[in-house]
Amino acid sequence: MSDISPDKPSGLRAEVVVMVTVALLVLVALFYVVSGRKQVLRASPAGMDGLAVWLASEGIGAQSFSGGWPLDVDTIGLNIIPVYDSQIGRDRVAPRDKKELLLQQDEYDLYLDEIQEKIGRVPSLVVLPKWRSGMRLTGLGHPVLLVEQDRVTRTLRQVLGDNSAQIGYSRSPFTDFDVVDGADQTARIYAAQMFSSKTCTPLIGRDAAMLLARCPLSGDEDQDSVLVLSDPDLLNNHGLRLGDNAHIARDLLGGEADGKTVMIDYSPVSWLRTADEGVQRERTWADLLRFFDPPFLALWVGAGVILLLALWRAARRFGPVVVERLKIEASKAYAIRARARLMRLSDQDGALVGEYAKARIAAVAAQLVGPAEARRYGQRDTFLKFIARRYPKRASELEAALQALEALPARTTGAQAIGQVTALEQVLERITHDT
Repeated sequence: MSDISPDKPSGLRAEVVVMVTVALLVLVALFYVVSGRKQVLRASPAGMDGLAVWLASEGIGAQSFSGGWPLDVDTIGLNIIPVYDSQIGRDRVAPRDKKELLLQQDEYDLYLDEIQEKIGRVPSLVVLPKWRSGMRLTGLGHPVLLVEQDRVTRTLRQVLGDNSAQIGYSRSPFTDFDVVDGADQTARIYAAQMFSSKTCTPLIGRDAAMLLARCPLSGDEDQDSVLVLSDPDLLNNHGLRLGDNAHIARDLLGGEADGKTVMIDYSPVSWLRTADEGVQRERTWADLLRFFDPPFLALWVGAGVILLLALWRAARRFGPVVVERLKIEASKAYAIRARARLMRLSDQDGALVGEYAKARIAAVAAQLVGPAEARRYGQRDTFLKFIARRYPKRASELEAALQALEALPARTTGAQAIGQVTALEQVLERITHDT
């Protein structure tokens, strides 16, 4: 039977295979896009995975976190919050072309209440946005790829709650900053982004041009202050190699963490929990439904589509289950054997060959169209019409072989009968193997 002709029943099997393959490729691509977007950002020049590797190599516990499980607040010495959103609380507008993608100012959406909860519960370092998506995509730092000053200023004021805070920029390509009350170390920043605020105390820089500062928090939070870094190039993968940035990060962050873990928190929501909250927390349906959210949703949909295709194909090809099938087939087999024996004993080889031809047509029809359709296509005339449509080159040969068999007298010699049967078998063999 052919598996390459599109108009044959076997062609349906090839179509199903192609459909399933395409569906799986789409699911894999969707899973990669959904789960790999933040991973690409973290490993890019604008990301901070290099900081975690550097701190770990210096004996300071550090790890990156994108959400998914509770974090014990007692184990976190410093929570670094990279803010890749210059319009906190607003949804991003998807870019329409490559130019808009390169100039996109926000990587993903963040929410002010979630940031405030994080900085209120554990010692935190908020890293303000600086670079557009073009920095991540091209690996190049250029002033045209800086986030708009007004947007960064607005983000700074939202985090601090200080409407007098202001963002400024250096006029020189590279700017050196001294560490206040620290070792003789100098931070070097390209296209430096600084800030000023009456409420903050500089740790790197000076009052009118602070790079890193400690700012007070108001309210009833567990923490009374937060660290604010105006330029992410001090800690990101791009800037760690400049000046003494890497050593400053090791000494400053290690001292702030005080022997606990430095967490680089990319998650848009707060996963911070105390030990008591972890014990008292009860399971809800939301815990189960998480396994049906993206990217798992795509896997479930793909599995459902494949299951439906398999069930449909099985029903179309083989039909419903016949409970008494074995008994019926056994009785038919005994009846056929008995009839054949009687014909042989009465020397009716011609009639026996005719019955054999009917049985062979029914068997070949079942092989070509499936058992579910075999009864309809197993009749002589219907089968000949089917062969004329699907195998026009073999239709005349098959009809001639059948006519020769039907023309045999009831009492004929075994040699004549075997010769006609051989001719029929050769035609059927060519049809079933499409040769």
